[in-house]
Amino acid sequence: MVLFAMFAALMFTSKIIMEAFPNIHLLGMLTMLLTVVFRAKALIPIYLYVIVQGIYAGFAPWWVPFIYIWTVLWGITMLLPKKMSPKVAMIVYPIVCSLHGFAYGILYAPGQALMYGFNFEQTLVWIAQGFGFDIIHGISNIFTGMLVLPLSELIKKLLRQFGRN
Repeated sequence: MVLFAMFAALMFTSKIIMEAFPNIHLLGMLTMLLTVVFRAKALIPIYLYVIVQGIYAGFAPWWVPFIYIWTVLWGITMLLPKKMSPKVAMIVYPIVCSLHGFAYGILYAPGQALMYGFNFEQTLVWIAQGFGFDIIHGISNIFTGMLVLPLSELIKKLLRQFGRN
């Protein structure tokens, strides 16, 4: 549990530190990293992060999509083969991470539409207005996604070395 709390704290502090750069952060990479290493148990630090973020910034309407938006990336990562060759993983992980960034506004939109009563056209306008930020998000996630494979290998090695997992 301490390890998961540490990862949740890492997710939270990395988000706070990176707030000066809109939609550039380590959350997608950390979500994938934790899922590759811990599989289903990765939901523990992910949701600890979501709760801490809500406590810190308020459980306002913007927070509601956080309940499901990181789970989408977790689920996609869970569907990837466990025994992927490193050459393939080095390409697949950044692409998946990047696609989540590009789709972030689309994934966020249902929560906004339900909370604010948007119709379909208003939802499309809301998505279009934020698409520039999604482009930044997707591009930055390509680069942060490149860290998933080396960091997951390092964490797995350390867990084996210390008799965990």
